[in-house]
Amino acid sequence: MTISLSGCSEVTFGLEEPIESYSAKEIYDKADLNLKQKKFVKAAEYYGEIERLYPYSEWAKRGLIMQAFSFHQSLDYPNSRSSAQRYLDFYPAAEDAAYAQYLLALSYYDQIDQIGRDQGVATKALDALRIIVERYPDSEYSQVAKLKFDRTLGHLATKEMEVGRYYLEKGHYTAAANRFRIVIEDFKSTNQTPEALHRLVESYLSLGLSEEAQSAGAVLKLNYKST
Repeated sequence: MTISLSGCSEVTFGLEEPIESYSAKEIYDKADLNLKQKKFVKAAEYYGEIERLYPYSEWAKRGLIMQAFSFHQSLDYPNSRSSAQRYLDFYPAAEDAAYAQYLLALSYYDQIDQIGRDQGVATKALDALRIIVERYPDSEYSQVAKLKFDRTLGHLATKEMEVGRYYLEKGHYTAAANRFRIVIEDFKSTNQTPEALHRLVESYLSLGLSEEAQSAGAVLKLNYKST
């Protein structure tokens, strides 16, 4: 997009007339056309212009949520998150509020890196997904959010197990035990829990903590005897 230095009134977006001469619906239609053509960045720009020129209108409301979607489709997660959050701030009780929160959560979830890297994004995804489940339990996004929440928990649990096994192999048994306990206490619903208990037994035995090892082994036997 080329913006003239003389001011916003000269912005045409490739149109015959300055964009200010178009109605909110006309701009929205232009945005939709670009969206259908998979020109996501251009679509987001059009949707944003509706908010600028016709603030607090119904078209601006629609445009804002579609801007968040367009940015997400273009993999511009920060701007998608910003638009979604702005929608939630302006229209917290609107019909699309649940979808805005879902897009916000996706802006984190879709950035979760491979296990072994910093998982700060995964933690933020968990928080955003939890809001969907708690605040919009009857929305169509609630069940999907639960699935993604569980998968994100699995990502974090796998990270903790990876670090714990590293400490165990290096003989840092206290540090290893602490990591395995995190999995057992904070991520007990994941499939990493049985191994975490098993490795915790190993760590405790290596530290000479027989009673603690027996307790962890008893939990493993009682709850995960088929593993």
